[in-house]
Amino acid sequence: MSKIKTEIQANICYTPLVYSRVNKKLGTSMSNSEIEILIADLLSETAPVDFVKRGKNFYISNSQRGIRLTVNSYTNRLITVDKL
Repeated sequence: MSKIKTEIQANICYTPLVYSRVNKKLGTSMSNSEIEILIADLLSETAPVDFVKRGKNFYISNSQRGIRLTVNSYTNRLITVDKL
């Protein structure tokens, strides 16, 4: 699973819509670059065992911060975040 973690970290990408979705779901008003830094930090802090593939998506749960990322497994595109 650490290979998957490395691949997602290297290739994560974003759509314009996902930035507003992240702010809405987390109740914040971060800039695009702040969101990208947050996601990079979450990916690096999260253990490979918490990268779970279900269907076409990876669900990456970081219990320390109480956030779960949903990433498309084919494109490595961030789809959404959820509070845990």
